[in-house]
Amino acid sequence: MADIERRMIARGFVEEALDSLRRTGRPTAPILVSLGLPEVIDEPVSAESYGALWLAIAKELDDEFFGMGGRPMRSGSFTLLCHCVLHAPTLGHALRRALRFLDVVLDDPRGKLVVRDGLAQIELTDACEARSAFAYRTYWILIHGITCWLVGRRIPIRLVDFRCAEPTQGADYRLFFGAPVRFGQPTSRLGFDSAMLDLPVTRTEQALKQFLRGAPANILVRYRYDAGLASSVRRRLDKVPPAAWKTFSDLAVEMRIPPSTLRHRLRDEGQSYAGIKDDIRRDLAVDLLLNTSKTTGDIAAQLGYSEPSAFFRAFRKWMSKSPDAFRREGSGAAGQDGRSSRTMRHVFPDLALNVSKSVTRRMKIPG
Repeated sequence: MADIERRMIARGFVEEALDSLRRTGRPTAPILVSLGLPEVIDEPVSAESYGALWLAIAKELDDEFFGMGGRPMRSGSFTLLCHCVLHAPTLGHALRRALRFLDVVLDDPRGKLVVRDGLAQIELTDACEARSAFAYRTYWILIHGITCWLVGRRIPIRLVDFRCAEPTQGADYRLFFGAPVRFGQPTSRLGFDSAMLDLPVTRTEQALKQFLRGAPANILVRYRYDAGLASSVRRRLDKVPPAAWKTFSDLAVEMRIPPSTLRHRLRDEGQSYAGIKDDIRRDLAVDLLLNTSKTTGDIAAQLGYSEPSAFFRAFRKWMSKSPDAFRREGSGAAGQDGRSSRTMRHVFPDLALNVSKSVTRRMKIPG
């Protein structure tokens, strides 16, 4: 993904932000014009433009949470939140402080940190009915963005659950998070590896001043899953089938980076070579199961697994079901409503799908 593309924010997210003005009877045109944006948004905007829009709406409403909390998040709250967590010793301490701060400011939703089975999960509780997906996404952006900045690296997201139903632009949410996204769940939550909680907070007051000058645009882009060196590694893997992927040492030679340096830089981004390969294999597997008639054994071989059993274990880890069960559910849903296999990607909103047209190109699947 090109850097310019990565820095774009989907049109649907812009419209949802503007809805916060519409709900209060305010016109959207004056703010859009003042920011140099068209009165009708019909294409993605840059992260910088979206960040400026967020700040402008927050000033107009005196609410940095777009009017979606139990109480307004008054202008300046995010800055105070950053100061509140800056001197915490570890990410775990900072995260708990941040959640308490937002509980006091917003009142509803309320967040708590739950650690179990190797996952740290931020769970949100609503006082009444479910909020919009945009409300939960905004909360996750604030929390994830500031915690990543505090430790100076991306914290890989392992799951994102939304209590609400899937919005029309559900695909945009999956692409934004780059992790398994599920809608219609009992609780809204975001999960990551619990080992991250022990990371030390490394920022200073001077660094915070610089960070705040670029917020919120910087947290929309800097710590996305497709940023940095990991994106370069993905692009190289995209060009060849998995069976032809280079070893880590050979990849480092190709990229003209010492293996230890490459490993360290990927780790700083919260990534690993094995994890990147795993993510690509997952998306390819989903695409092949839904869009081809290949046997699972053939798919396993095409994905570079020496034994079908290894593919079965990996797929169960990704999707919590076997490849055959996944395919049957997809075929059954297609038969019931006549949708194509391409549409099946949206029939299963709980699957980690960042599958794109590049999948077909990468695997050179015949028409």
